[in-house]
Amino acid sequence: MYSDDKNLAENKVLILYILDKINREITNDGLLKIISSINDINYFYFQEIFTDLVDSKLVGTYTKDDETVFKITSEGINALSLTKNLLPGLLKLKADSIFKKELIDVEEESSISAEYIPKNENDFTVKCKIVENNETIFEIKTFAGSRDRAKKIADNWQNNANKIYPQIINILLDN
Repeated sequence: MYSDDKNLAENKVLILYILDKINREITNDGLLKIISSINDINYFYFQEIFTDLVDSKLVGTYTKDDETVFKITSEGINALSLTKNLLPGLLKLKADSIFKKELIDVEEESSISAEYIPKNENDFTVKCKIVENNETIFEIKTFAGSRDRAKKIADNWQNNANKIYPQIINILLDN
């Protein structure tokens, strides 16, 4: 039982430690990717721990650009300063070396997004966007007609936004 309590405490402190190092908002999925690359933790255990941190106001939750993001609170920073020594040195070293690379991967993944939203059984709206430094720099919505067309538009945006975006900007700037 002591080992489970110790692992729970270490994982809570690890999450706070990473949130403190990131020092900006991050999505739940982005944080899970970073934490699971540092410490072998499954989705459900992570969600249980993370929900507890949010419920105890150590992690704040915000909505930004229709997306829920999280950031360490001042209470979380205080709790981290009191509990940081619970993190084993090897885990802290691993966290320090892995988190920067994983954060870059998470930021790149979240910088281009596309989703299709059903209006009814046959009508879909596709929303494509580019986010840099947690700020939406480009967003477009279009009617797709069918699920297949919506999926094709979303996939094409995900795979080719770096080509499509400049073309759209050029068309908009063309006299």
